Amino acid sequence: MNLKNFLSTTLVLFTWLSGLAQLSVATDVSILRNFNKNQKFWAFGQTVQANFHLSKKDAVYTWISYYTSGKFKNNYTAIAKDPFATVPPSVRYTSYSALRYRHLSVGWKRYLLGSFDSEYRWNFYGYAGFGLLLGKASNTYNAVIDTASYRLNSPRLGEGNFKRLTLDLGLGGEFPLGTDIFLYTELRTWRPTTHYPSPYLNKDNYSIPAVGAVNLGIRILLQ
Repeated sequence: MNLKNFLSTTLVLFTWLSGLAQLSVATDVSILRNFNKNQKFWAFGQTVQANFHLSKKDAVYTWISYYTSGKFKNNYTAIAKDPFATVPPSVRYTSYSALRYRHLSVGWKRYLLGSFDSEYRWNFYGYAGFGLLLGKASNTYNAVIDTASYRLNSPRLGEGNFKRLTLDLGLGGEFPLGTDIFLYTELRTWRPTTHYPSPYLNKDNYSIPAVGAVNLGIRILLQ
């Protein structure tokens, strides 16, 4: 699924649900940790979210999240294609890399304790959905490597985009601050369900993303 199809489906769902359910909107700030091997980093982000409450306990959510670039580095060795004719036969170098995520998600939210409009107690919920991850990767080297003479095993020099469909899971709790206003915190994770190879990612890019995020924000119930 490409971005155009995902947005079109989300818009149709939004239009259909707006006439059937009560709406709340939310925004939060987020700290994200990327756990992929040799690509660990921290990033900060923001989410804008809409919830369509079909009952006291159940809702359909949709959100879009943006994150800052996460940076990391790895050391590699370039091996000469002809070690007998090339001096030196190998060259060590460092790749300085950055990953940036944008994430769209649509799914089901279920209140396990309380309800979406409860103003007298903590509410606790979980959710599951599917998302579209739009990523951007960039790499620079600390040395100039002649690719005509050496084989590289690092991500490609330069920058490029990649995408994944993801399974999105989370748990959250919220506390009423006043009439129709709630403070919430969430734990989120995304896991890839599809793979689109990218030469700008490390060899284990089949598992990207493997993330965990902590979010803190405000939800407002619209009448």
